[in-house]
Amino acid sequence: MGTCWTRDKSSLGANMALTVRQQVSYWGIGFVVFLLAMWMLGDIILPFITGMAIAYFMDPVADRLEAMKFSRVSATIIITAVALVFSILMIVLLVPMLVEQLGALVKATPVYFAHIQTILTERFPSMMEEGSAINRGLQSIANVLSGQGAAFANAVLASAFSILDAVIFVVVAPVVAFYMILDWDDMIETVDSWLPRDHLEQLRSLARDIDVVLAGFVRGQLTVCAILGTFYAIALMVVGLQFGLVVGLIAGLLTFIPYVGSVIGGVLSIGLALFQFWNTPEWIVVVAVIFVIGQVLEGNVLTPKLVGGSVGLHPVWLMFALSAFGGLMGFTGMLVAVPVAAILGVFFRFGIGQYLQGKLYRGTEAMKPKAAAKPRKRAVKPKS
Repeated sequence: MGTCWTRDKSSLGANMALTVRQQVSYWGIGFVVFLLAMWMLGDIILPFITGMAIAYFMDPVADRLEAMKFSRVSATIIITAVALVFSILMIVLLVPMLVEQLGALVKATPVYFAHIQTILTERFPSMMEEGSAINRGLQSIANVLSGQGAAFANAVLASAFSILDAVIFVVVAPVVAFYMILDWDDMIETVDSWLPRDHLEQLRSLARDIDVVLAGFVRGQLTVCAILGTFYAIALMVVGLQFGLVVGLIAGLLTFIPYVGSVIGGVLSIGLALFQFWNTPEWIVVVAVIFVIGQVLEGNVLTPKLVGGSVGLHPVWLMFALSAFGGLMGFTGMLVAVPVAAILGVFFRFGIGQYLQGKLYRGTEAMKPKAAAKPRKRAVKPKS
């Protein structure tokens, strides 16, 4: 009787199991709901996403401190204190200079553009004749810059430093980061307990791959951006280039997209150097050499050591992710675009691997097990 009941229970559980199609449907619905929630909440969840990102990046530091016999609470407090001191120093020393140079650069843009027109008129008078296409295009750009430059600068600064948003961000993000660093290991265990038991090992394997990609690419690439941004900013300021701090930080931040940061930073820097060092061309060469050195360091030292080639994402995929998520969710979308692109890359590679092992690719004949070859019978020679 007990055996029959056990068999009935097992058969009932087998009959109640979800099919692959049902599981895909449920997971797909959940993913769509998640995307809709992200899109609807928009900038509201920006401090929480930032706090989660900080916690993810700082968790290895907390683990190392725990290995040094610190408690998790002590490790979290140490990390928070160091981050707080660093943030205060950055705000006091760097932000005022950055805002000042950014505003001055935007206001000086029409002047620089007018200087370009003068140089082109003197060197290429035929191209700059009245009514020519180039002359009309440059004139229209100059009118836009002169009329909208100051308004654009004020709008950017006002939107970037809205008092209410800044206070919410500064208060909420560190608090979220503190509690998530404190409870990170417990949170991971809780999420692991929610995973479907039938696919537990496969999901854990995917999670490990995602962690490798995020740790190798996102953490590594952020470190590369910080190092290059600091190098460009300090080097350009030492040379004496006006707006060197702004241009260096822009070049460093855009390094997240391969080649874009160096190209934009190099063009901006050399363009500004042409105006400032017109009578001393050797300094223009020095500015160009700074970006050449930065590219050599990035390609041969920083990226191979900190990022590695095995987890890199294609630049086209990165630009698409930034454009798509930025268009859907604004600044918050751009913040999550690269991590989400890395995660989707892991799932895409997993799907390709499943496809290459499945019937759709290999066909039904290839899936059939090959029959074992029968041993050949050795011919018996007649006895002489």
